[in-house]
Amino acid sequence: MATDTASTEAAGAPHDGEYTDALIGLLETLWGEGYLSPGGAEEVARVLAGLDLAGRTVLDIGCGSGGITLALAADHGAARVVGIDVEGPVLEKARARAEARGLADRVAFRRVSPGPLPFADESFDVVFSKDAMIHIPDKEALFRDVFRVLRPGGWLAASDWLIRHDGEPSPEMKHYVAMEGLSFGMASPARYRRALEAAGFADIALTDRNPWYREVARAELAQLEGPLYERAVAAAGKKTVDHNIGTWRAMLAVLETGEHCPHHLRARKPG
Repeated sequence: MATDTASTEAAGAPHDGEYTDALIGLLETLWGEGYLSPGGAEEVARVLAGLDLAGRTVLDIGCGSGGITLALAADHGAARVVGIDVEGPVLEKARARAEARGLADRVAFRRVSPGPLPFADESFDVVFSKDAMIHIPDKEALFRDVFRVLRPGGWLAASDWLIRHDGEPSPEMKHYVAMEGLSFGMASPARYRRALEAAGFADIALTDRNPWYREVARAELAQLEGPLYERAVAAAGKKTVDHNIGTWRAMLAVLETGEHCPHHLRARKPG
């Protein structure tokens, strides 16, 4: 359910084809045009709460089909936003939406390859990511690179999908990940904090969003099984929708136990 992004290591990196037109159609039916992760514009605003993007240059890691990147400029006042992703199909949709909304002069979309972020040191005031870093197995290298491209005093503001522990996943978690069929590199809140600290970040805050998403996911499943079913089938096809109903059921099982624990992440580069 998350978008893809540049990875800091090739192993396990996403590739073209994971986010098919059918899957994009399903997720946007559920979450809104341009949104490939839960909560829509409201959850983006919660991730950014207290941060002023006015006049700032922002990097959106894992921009997907562009809804969030455009919102960072249009709704949150960023002067310039660069959205990056590893998958071509989602970026084509994102560029078309930027043109249609007259934001092409403030928003750019760039396809990247797995590896270090292709930007100079101290290029951005804010690095944002919405449920995309799950696809990057090496959290330590990721946060070192984010730290590098941030200007002194800059902020990382993100959400991501975490696992409660770094041990062997439960059979239920293994089943859920298999149902997703995406390149997941999940890690615990403790590992995220250690990786942020090791990279040099200060003012680190991790907020557990499991209670929120547990309730939201129940409502999403009810929508998919009921009022949204026919519209989702029209957008994505019956096979995709039926499979993802099974995925949501598997996801709810690990949300209920707390093993799957989405978090908000906030950290500052000193300076």
